[in-house]
Formats: sequence, structure tokens, C-alpha cells
Amino acid sequence: MPKDVILTRQGLEELKAKIEHLSTERRREVAERIKEAREFGDISENSEYDDAKNEQAMLERQIAELEEKLRNATVIDESSVSTDAVSVGTVVHVKDQHTDKSVKYLIVGSAEANPSENKLSNESPVGKALLGRKRGDIVSVPVPRGPARKLKITKIETAE
Repeated sequence: MPKDVILTRQGLEELKAKIEHLSTERRREVAERIKEAREFGDISENSEYDDAKNEQAMLERQIAELEEKLRNATVIDESSVSTDAVSVGTVVHVKDQHTDKSVKYLIVGSAEANPSENKLSNESPVGKALLGRKRGDIVSVPVPRGPARKLKITKIETAE
């Protein structure tokens, strides 16, 4: 059974752009590689041809998976997102109670999560812990080693 995919408007646009890129430019590049490999002669012993065909199969699988995500996508309307509590589509500012460091996270669906850009999945340990919480709440997030991190929610706002 396909899993529901939660996307922001930006995530939807990025997904469409990625499908478009793979379906056009990458397909042409791979087709060109196959054509060049065929010119090397007998395809039964041609490793370049096999390589290009494998790349084509992986590309087609990736396109199919992305199109499936797109079909099952639920797009979050950021303008209707409430800032009363943390939810998908909100930016949450938290302060680590141990290190006193402040950081802000955009809570997104798992399809567009990118921790290096502070986009946390609603299914990640931190994302799960923050969901539904309000400003001023202190949440405890389990970490692989050591005591759980305690994060205080200092601000909740809509994504720009």
C-alpha cells in the first residue's frame, strides 16, 4: 500500500522539477550512452552497453518512484498552518537546555527532509517529539548516546 507523502508547496515544485530533469535531460544522456556503446560492436560482450542499460533501468525506477510520490502527495497549504502548535509546514525555534544553543527547524514531510538545511521530517525523532507541542514547552528527545536532549520551544512561525 503506498505511503502518504506530505509536501510543502516548495517541496512539490522541487519534486516536479526533479522529475522533469530526470525525464528529459538524464534520459537523453543515458540514451546517448547506449547509442555510443552500441557502436563499440557486439553487445553480448560489451561492458559499456551493459553499464548504460543498467543506468537506464535505475533511472526509470527512480522516475517511477518519484512519480508515485507525486501521485500520493498531500500538499500543505502554508497559509492555513496554525502557529499555535508545531505541525508540518511550521518553522519552530528551539533552545537546547544543555548547550544553550538556539536553532530553528522547518518541519516537513519525510520526502523533503534535509537535516543539513534544518528541514526535519515529521517522522524523525526530533520532528516527532516537537509535533503538537506549543511555545514554552520543553520536549525530551532521545539520542543514541548519553542522556536525552531537552529542547525548549521558543517560537513557532509559518514558513516564508
